[in-house]
Amino acid sequence: MSIAEISIQFSGDFLAGEDRRAAFLLLAGFLASFAFIRMSTRLMRSPKVTWWPGSIKTEGGLHIHHLVFGIVLLMLAGFLEFAFQPDNPWLEILAATFGVGMGLTLDEFALWLHLEDVYWAEEGRRSIDAVIVATIVAGAVVIGAAPLGEGDTDSVVTIAVAMAWVLGFAAIAALKGRYWAALVGMFLPPVGWVAAIRLAKPDSPWARRRYADRGRKLTQATARAARSGRRYHRWQELIGGRPTPAESTTRPHHGA
Repeated sequence: MSIAEISIQFSGDFLAGEDRRAAFLLLAGFLASFAFIRMSTRLMRSPKVTWWPGSIKTEGGLHIHHLVFGIVLLMLAGFLEFAFQPDNPWLEILAATFGVGMGLTLDEFALWLHLEDVYWAEEGRRSIDAVIVATIVAGAVVIGAAPLGEGDTDSVVTIAVAMAWVLGFAAIAALKGRYWAALVGMFLPPVGWVAAIRLAKPDSPWARRRYADRGRKLTQATARAARSGRRYHRWQELIGGRPTPAESTTRPHHGA
């Protein structure tokens, strides 16, 4: 069996099992709730949209973040699943509910990290990063990808070599500061191979140890990192909206 065959195995009948359907609906609920709440907060932020409902506040002026509703849904769906372990369709319903809670909660991941409302600040980009990571991992589970396939009949040595091969390239990619590629490379090894042979990012452990100060490789790595950083920031802004400029003294409340 080749490394590619060991690394990724697709089910012959997609979504045939209850566990696969539940995972798919969880991912769908997660993405749908994240897309909706981001759309909602961006509409609230726009001065041209006055008809969209504003953020939720108590009579005392307390702003209730949508993170709160997400945590409640996560706890409720998790408790009901563990307590009753229902069959379909309730398993799928609880999975979708858990996914919705995930979307509402991870959309404010930066608030967990900084313990303050940085939703529209530069630090708020961390929420987009968290959602991308969760989508990659959950999507890999749904489509049936895994670092090692289930039910492999090859020898232990072959499997160990394949694992070392995949994890080795992913580790090199991570040392070069290409964390996204390292993560995806766990499920799609060619991504890790490409990242492992590319130039390291200038602030990575690999660059600090192997690229001489003001050397040609460091200069090239710095220029490439600047270009890729600009592209990635545009992608973040496309998904989550443009952060409030740092010189702004006020941060608007962002939503429910």
